[in-house]
Amino acid sequence: METPGLVHGEAEPFSKALRSLVNNRLYSDVRFVVGQERQEVFAHRCLLACRCNFFQRLLGPEPGPGVPGPVVLSTVPAEAFLAVLEFLYTNSVKLHRHSVSPLGRGLGGRGRGWAEERGKLFHSNHHLQVLEVLTAAVEYGLEELRELCLEFVVKVLDVELVCEALQVGVAGPKQVAVTFGLGPLQERCIAFIEAHSQEALRTRGFLELSAPALLLLLRSDKLCVDEADLVLAARSWARVGAAVLDRPVAEVAAPVVRELRLALLAPAELSALEEQNRREPLIPVEQIVEAWKCHALRRGDAARGATCRRRRGTLPREHHRFLDLPLK
Repeated sequence: METPGLVHGEAEPFSKALRSLVNNRLYSDVRFVVGQERQEVFAHRCLLACRCNFFQRLLGPEPGPGVPGPVVLSTVPAEAFLAVLEFLYTNSVKLHRHSVSPLGRGLGGRGRGWAEERGKLFHSNHHLQVLEVLTAAVEYGLEELRELCLEFVVKVLDVELVCEALQVGVAGPKQVAVTFGLGPLQERCIAFIEAHSQEALRTRGFLELSAPALLLLLRSDKLCVDEADLVLAARSWARVGAAVLDRPVAEVAAPVVRELRLALLAPAELSALEEQNRREPLIPVEQIVEAWKCHALRRGDAARGATCRRRRGTLPREHHRFLDLPLK
């Protein structure tokens, strides 16, 4: 409701003037040291405190005596932090996909060490700025900025972005995504991957997924990909994780391989998989035995349920008629 007698000047000059104060030493009274690169960022205490409860609690009611030391925020990339400041100062922010800052953070999943090591493995320092800003918005309780980031992600979602966006959507316990409004992002990403499965499995983002995120995908009946290709993708994912974490491939794969539907493979494919599994263990032997049991009994009763159900992209094989598998 409009306040009687209240008139408004032009918003653009006001916003431009405040934007000029972002990371401006002039009149600043608080200094941050931000990110793994330890970039120095200048800000203004009163503005941050009145715009964001997180900073109000962090900075306290007033600075102590003497010259205050810097506030260290090592988990947020500097570029994302500057975008947050831009939003707090001007109520607008320029979002874009790519960043030159190391990702090095997250709400959970494989964690900062995983992201940093994996970045070295791929010899790339380009990550997704909007996802970093989204993560910071959630951490700082900035609901409006979070919604702006979510809208932007949905608008630009494509094969290269979708797995990294999914990782943000499922990071941490399930209640984290629900509490912070990331559930719709998770659902949108899964639906996109289901429709573009082959392309998504070939991206770097897929190889960077956490086990909980990959589990969500492997439990889907709507993936447009054959099971043989999913087994290959899971092996590639586990190999990269093993190299990063210096752990055996089978150990890295253990949380997800139970969702592979081996009974869908033809006998020749299952034999080849069994031989490869001897050379490079990936799948528990008992899981392969269960798949052979389905072939021996020529019916699906022995493995009735999700692990024996065709996906949308499952290629037909002669033995499927004996398993009596419905296509969901």
